Amino acid sequence: MKTKVAVLVSGGGTNLQALIDYQAEHADCPYEIVIVISDHKDAFALERAAKANILSTIRSPFSVMGKDAAQASDRDTKRTAVSNAVLEDCKKNGVQVIVQAGWLTVLAGEILSEYEGKIINLHPALLPKFGGVGMWGHHVHEAVLAAGEKESGCTIHLVSGECDGGKILLQRKVPVLEGDTPDSLYARIASQEHEAIVTALLSLC
Repeated sequence: MKTKVAVLVSGGGTNLQALIDYQAEHADCPYEIVIVISDHKDAFALERAAKANILSTIRSPFSVMGKDAAQASDRDTKRTAVSNAVLEDCKKNGVQVIVQAGWLTVLAGEILSEYEGKIINLHPALLPKFGGVGMWGHHVHEAVLAAGEKESGCTIHLVSGECDGGKILLQRKVPVLEGDTPDSLYARIASQEHEAIVTALLSLC
């Protein structure tokens, strides 16, 4: 029996694509992506899900609370509302493991206890460095370069109530080269991310 997986996304979905490709190319793949959930309605990851015939849905503050309520609510209220909607989607689809693949909403509330030890997140740096609120995407790579680091990479960790907290499961390292830009550093890390997220999910299954 394959492990049923939900993949949470916010953007382009290249790491989602790595998971989809592995699933398509390996008959003995131990997981099945049963739903892709985005917190942004324009995420290209949703197109990747559609192309692979995978159910997808949007769970942004606007979509789950309505525009007026979302605009009037604070960050924690919006996080909890989105998290509860994601939990409902996961339960409805029999999800056993949740993968955050470039997902920007910090999960909160009941989902953390319901899926304790079963939610993994990909972070584009070597935690505990360069983690926390505001540290995502190009912001991370800019911070790494500004700090003069000699290496960077990616981290897969279990999700806890703390932003980018939780037990580290694996890390992949790359050198920071002279003349690097955030884009060139990201390009070097991206291929490592794709391998790491598949490896971590396989081990969790």
